Amino acid sequence: MLSTGLKKSLTLALIMAALAGCSSTSTTDQDSSANDAMTGTAQTTDTSSTDTMEEAPVLDTIFYFGFDQSSLTADARATLTAHAAQLKAAPRSVRLEGHTDERGTREYNMALGERRAKAVRDFLVLQGVDSTLIETVSYGEEYPASMGSNESAYSQNRRVELK
Repeated sequence: MLSTGLKKSLTLALIMAALAGCSSTSTTDQDSSANDAMTGTAQTTDTSSTDTMEEAPVLDTIFYFGFDQSSLTADARATLTAHAAQLKAAPRSVRLEGHTDERGTREYNMALGERRAKAVRDFLVLQGVDSTLIETVSYGEEYPASMGSNESAYSQNRRVELK
């Protein structure tokens, strides 16, 4: 049988876990996302907070690429440097999902999505993140972020998502 103190501690832990699960995140305007995607920059989320507790900044987890490219932009590298610092301070497993637009063969797009995911992985590892905590996967053109056959849709689909 559990002691009263242990029961209270477990109850408090369950309540805290439930409250943490109920937190929400802000989303960015899709027009802003399209503009950022077209310029090859990473999105960042507003990190201002009215809480008195110090929290880690919320960093963008989507990194965009140019047509037929797998090299990181300067903005993406800056955001990934911050992600690396967080992952070194509090190690956890992450998955990097590479995506492409619909142009090209299925095989080519799978390889390009893989190159993009590995470019992000390699950068994180160079920043000191444990490589055993990073999984890479390519979805090629299979899971578009935006439907359409125009440059706006294409630019949103050429990405790596950090999950």
